Amino acid sequence: MMGGTHGTDGTLAAVFDGTPGVLRLERLPLPIPTGGAMRVRVLGCTLCGSDLHSLHGRRTVAVPTVLGHETVGAIEAFGPEAVRRDVAGARLEIGDRITWAVVAACGSCLFCRRGLPQKCLRGIKYGHEPLRSGLEPLGGLAEHCLLVAGTAIVKLPQPLSLEMACPASCATATAVAVCEAGGVHRLGPPTTGPSGRQLDAAAPERTSDQVVCVLGAGLLGLSAIALAAEVGATIVCVEPDERRRALAAGCGASICCPPEEAAATVASVSAGHGADAVLELSGAPTAWDTAWRVVRIGGRIVLAGAVVPVPTVCVDPEQVVRRHVSIHGVHNYAPRHLVAAVAFLARCTDGAALGNLVADWTPLHRVDDAVKRAADPGIIRVGVRPG
Repeated sequence: MMGGTHGTDGTLAAVFDGTPGVLRLERLPLPIPTGGAMRVRVLGCTLCGSDLHSLHGRRTVAVPTVLGHETVGAIEAFGPEAVRRDVAGARLEIGDRITWAVVAACGSCLFCRRGLPQKCLRGIKYGHEPLRSGLEPLGGLAEHCLLVAGTAIVKLPQPLSLEMACPASCATATAVAVCEAGGVHRLGPPTTGPSGRQLDAAAPERTSDQVVCVLGAGLLGLSAIALAAEVGATIVCVEPDERRRALAAGCGASICCPPEEAAATVASVSAGHGADAVLELSGAPTAWDTAWRVVRIGGRIVLAGAVVPVPTVCVDPEQVVRRHVSIHGVHNYAPRHLVAAVAFLARCTDGAALGNLVADWTPLHRVDDAVKRAADPGIIRVGVRPG
């Protein structure tokens, strides 16, 4: 995948060198995009839980690197072979606000051909790549970001606020993939992108008889709740933090409860049958036990919260068979999920609770303040903006 060369001007970036909790401000060469790459001016980047896991040493990332993958930018320069339409077919021009998939994919390897471009064998993952000459910066905690060829880009509608748009490329798009895997939020009639690929963006049909249990009310969980609410599902949110339970109710949860009340609460709204879909989005070691206790016969459990190592859990294969339970793992998403995520956010911009979840915007040169602020479990997201 072609990247860029260096210009004479620099770009400010927050560089992580592996020292837990420490980011250093550094001026990197300004990339001049070559081939199919493009350069964007970063408008904003929200700190995802995965960024904080990497920064605090809870998971390994190649260093030195520029973190940040929930990013919105404005197109500043095209490489000579860069695409001029986004994955949904919209025309791209200098100055357009865009977001992009967390993984740039080759489109031809085994996993790309099998519908898992996020696992591309030659993929480049934004906010996770080490600094390399001609490929920097590739993270959102910078004034500029280089987008390499193979990046799925989505042009943003003008009414969509930065607060709602930044998480689209991680939390919202992943929540769409989770809900699809759980049979909760079925994507509507497909649209076709410029390459002929099927991309879903239309509003889904209502399925009001579903009972959905969401474990965890971080941004991934809150996004899944909002998606399930759009189709009229009965939603039980299980979350130990009272402040987050209040946010879940604002996003459309029917009932919110702490973990110890999960089984009784789900039984009360499902005539004792259990949840049609259980979406595990907390990553808590005890969440599997809750998921197994509340899923109905023939139901689905979708696991997406465990993005750092957690203790091994026991699964009884005989009970999986006898109860007809499907277990799905979801990590990141495909381009069509990002298209659907942006379309969903555009549909719910008026007074949407999801638009009020970024607690603060901090200038890039004070990124350490943003990291400290993000450590508060009552805060869902903190944003960083250059300038």
